[in-house]
Amino acid sequence: MATRIREKAEKRQANRDTRPYAKVKYVRMSPSKVRIVLDCIRNKGAEEAVAILANMPQEAAAVSCKLLKSAIANAENNKGMNRSDLYVAEAYACPGPTMKRLNIRARGRADRMLKRTSHITIVLDSKEAK
Repeated sequence: MATRIREKAEKRQANRDTRPYAKVKYVRMSPSKVRIVLDCIRNKGAEEAVAILANMPQEAAAVSCKLLKSAIANAENNKGMNRSDLYVAEAYACPGPTMKRLNIRARGRADRMLKRTSHITIVLDSKEAK
């Protein structure tokens, strides 16, 4: 059994994605609002994507811009990649835990208020690797 576990671990390590990425969790924003912003930068150059996010009025753009800069820094420092060759290969937002709160209504009733969170991931890749 121990050899099977070791084999599985080696297989996972061999199939591991080596592209640079950055991830932020538990952002107090709905994933649907974040996805609108991320759709604008997918498959764009890293510098162009930073410029796009810096000029967008959405609140999700500021969070995404900070995350993209972190992914670029990871690529430069950890992987030794050139900043000008990078592009946004993947950008996605997954739903995180939802906080449930009560909204008090008339006649002793209460509505449920859902405060959504999201996990945002940006994966970069090099144009030369393609």
